[in-house]
Amino acid sequence: MIRPEDVAEARKRLRGVAVETPLIPCPGGDGARSLLFKPESLQPTGAFKLRGAFNKISSLSEDERARGVVAHSSGNHARAVAYAARALGVKATIVMPREAAKGKLDATAALGPELVLVGPDSGERARRAEELAAEHGYVPVPPYDDEVLIAGQGTVGAEILEDLPDVETVLVPVSGGGLISGVAAAIKQTRPDVRVIGVEPELAADARESLKTGELVEFPAEMVGKTVADGLRVRKLGNAPFEHILAYVDDIVAVSEEEILDAMRRLALRVRLVAEPSGAATFAAYLFHRHELPEGRLNVAVISGGNVEPDLLARVLTGGAGAV
Repeated sequence: MIRPEDVAEARKRLRGVAVETPLIPCPGGDGARSLLFKPESLQPTGAFKLRGAFNKISSLSEDERARGVVAHSSGNHARAVAYAARALGVKATIVMPREAAKGKLDATAALGPELVLVGPDSGERARRAEELAAEHGYVPVPPYDDEVLIAGQGTVGAEILEDLPDVETVLVPVSGGGLISGVAAAIKQTRPDVRVIGVEPELAADARESLKTGELVEFPAEMVGKTVADGLRVRKLGNAPFEHILAYVDDIVAVSEEEILDAMRRLALRVRLVAEPSGAATFAAYLFHRHELPEGRLNVAVISGGNVEPDLLARVLTGGAGAV
């Protein structure tokens, strides 16, 4: 389990690298239940993943850096690892699905890593990364199941407490669990009264079921692969994140595909924030599932990323949820 000092050390490493993103009020919000956004879409790589990836790679020894790193990802973690590795002068090999969003593939490739393309299943990506690590001696940089990486993501929670000490509820997207476990630990270890609520798509609601049953639940690949929220297409939580979620997360709610896309459109048109579907999930929960959320005047929704394909964004903006 990460500790407050782990998050504090991560903040030192990330100074001058990751943006301390501001809290942006939702315009026209309910005064009795206000909402502020934490837009991680403003990071240099367009998503929160830079925090964990840079914290992990910068913590490696000289010998480990010399060996190079390997990662597997559908997009945002890949780009973050490539960015961090280039900044630190470390060779990076990244396993990505061939069907990954073209923008994420191109943005990752532009940063200079060696790309290895495989099928759409997250399990296949993980296995290929393990094989490369064994074959070449690369140091793995997991997308979420690593406590150093989790501490890096936890800096999001530390910043929220610093900027809004009276916050009552924080909404966080859930994929493999690295972001929510870091945010929840950073907040709860200082302010146990703050409610931390996870949000994930109905098609990939394995974390909700895992929290409900107290055991790791895995969803089928064919079901998870159908969600438009490509950054949340993980079939099962990581072990370390699950431990943190059991200890610190209050609840997890699931949102529909239509709700995610409607939230994307409203974020772009009303808030002037571009969010990818994964990043818009928390706003969808606030808009359409308020009956499932805690009562509270001060709420924060983490917008985890903004790396959306231009054609998808255009269809959402012109036609709303029904256009996709």
